[in-house]
Amino acid sequence: MNLANLRENYLKGGIKVTDMNLDPIEQFKEWMNAAIDAGVMEPNAMILATANKHGHVSTRTVLLKELEEGQFRFFTNYRSRKGRDIKENHHASVTFLWKELERQICIRGTVEKTSRQVSEKYFQSRPYQSQIGAWVSEEQSQEIPVRAALEIREQKLLEKYPEDKKVPCPEFWGGYKLAPSHIEFWQGREGRIHDRIRYRRDAGPWLIERLSP
Repeated sequence: MNLANLRENYLKGGIKVTDMNLDPIEQFKEWMNAAIDAGVMEPNAMILATANKHGHVSTRTVLLKELEEGQFRFFTNYRSRKGRDIKENHHASVTFLWKELERQICIRGTVEKTSRQVSEKYFQSRPYQSQIGAWVSEEQSQEIPVRAALEIREQKLLEKYPEDKKVPCPEFWGGYKLAPSHIEFWQGREGRIHDRIRYRRDAGPWLIERLSP
């Protein structure tokens, strides 16, 4: 297997600071809409990186489901590894990669749970099978003996909560919201001299700066 020779030359465009929206959230929306219009598969998929209290890092792909008040919301099992990490360490990052557009966005910030009302409202908007699936994966990230254990649990839940009845939102499941402190927009360029535009702020307004590739 020769990985050293695998490479792409990026030619689709570039970024000028003067062309960027002063608000990174509005700029994010522009790029997200472009990804949707381009037919990117699951454009709202993002790599979530978390770390526990010992600094041990883990990553996984989750889906951005809401963008409200400048915060990025996703929903998951609170008992999962990411849930345990976030409980111990509120700092996290997410990365959106849209290969078809030769773009990515990297976001850093702090994460906390959404209100229970937000979690329950989103849960009830999910398809029935996804609602059942949340209950099936109650012990998410825990070892199970065989897949059949999940199938048996699923069947019991289908009987307990038939499709014509309301499936309650599990207490162990809900939303998180990431409040960004850094948002970086990356556009691939020829010869690996990529464009990187970063927005950052502490307590004041967003600052915009270009980074070396």
